[in-house]
Amino acid sequence: MTALFRPLKVRASFPECEVPMKAILCNRFGGPDDLEFADLPDPAPGSGEVVVAIHAAALNFFDTLLIAGKYQMKPPFPFSPASEFAGVIENVGAGVTGFAPGDRVLGYGGFGAAREKIAIPPQRVVKIPDTLDFDRAAGITVIYGTTLHALKDRAKLKSGETLAVLGASGGTGLAAIEIGKLMGARVIACASSDDKLAFCRERGADDVINYAKEDVKEGLRRVTAGKGVDVIYDPVGGSYAEPALRSIAWGGRFLVIGFAAGEIPKIPLNLALLKGCDIVGVFWGAFIERDPKGHQANMAELVRWADEGKISAHVHAVYPLAETPAALKAIAERKVMGKVILRP
Repeated sequence: MTALFRPLKVRASFPECEVPMKAILCNRFGGPDDLEFADLPDPAPGSGEVVVAIHAAALNFFDTLLIAGKYQMKPPFPFSPASEFAGVIENVGAGVTGFAPGDRVLGYGGFGAAREKIAIPPQRVVKIPDTLDFDRAAGITVIYGTTLHALKDRAKLKSGETLAVLGASGGTGLAAIEIGKLMGARVIACASSDDKLAFCRERGADDVINYAKEDVKEGLRRVTAGKGVDVIYDPVGGSYAEPALRSIAWGGRFLVIGFAAGEIPKIPLNLALLKGCDIVGVFWGAFIERDPKGHQANMAELVRWADEGKISAHVHAVYPLAETPAALKAIAERKVMGKVILRP
């Protein structure tokens, strides 16, 4: 799977502080059972940092790769998984403006949130209203941030167009269904089981394709009456990418989100020529670095939508921090529909 963002250097230890906090630590690459539940010194904010008391942290599929050493980004040991979180600012460091202790925020750092507190630059956090609960807020940044950037900024999805979503029952897939509907698209959810597709219909999908039972190319052609799909959102890669691309409409856009299947597909470029289509990379992490104002505008819109109930930020399950290994196993075994949340 591609890196969704460039990692922030999260301080792993704070030797000048004495009050302990609980954290999940990866001290060596391995599986979920190799993680350790340990004490760390309580963080104090450095200059230009805020300390957030984490009420909820969200896990993503790439966390399973991160702890195994199979991700492009490899943090120095020891590190905590979980890139995104929500909580309350506890302290602010010198030079910080616009934030104060007591502010409710969501944030992300690339890793480091599977712990009770985190020290992080304020540009990595966004204020949230009192009416948005921490569990839902924790899971907004990565999947919805990536998806809004993909559909709005990269695909320029228009109302009335068709949008096919591969891996539709996963976190990014559900985000694509919901944002696609908000943007006025007809959404076709593609997943590997009828239960997952029923869940996608509950989230707003107009049509569904079970690609364990039907060829995805033929299915997409069938539900579009042979016209093809205007936009394909692919966070899966693997064996489904090429047949999906073969179903694209003239002038369509194929969004390369990631490779959750573990295999980077080799697309015959003659398909782009024959279809007159665009194969569009979505590197959300580079976007937030290169266009921070655009990212902040997207996040403000997503927080508003979540608060108004227009996006579900659906929580599949909540685990205590000590049970992070079980949560990661559930994600690795494809048992999750929506987000998995840790509560320190």
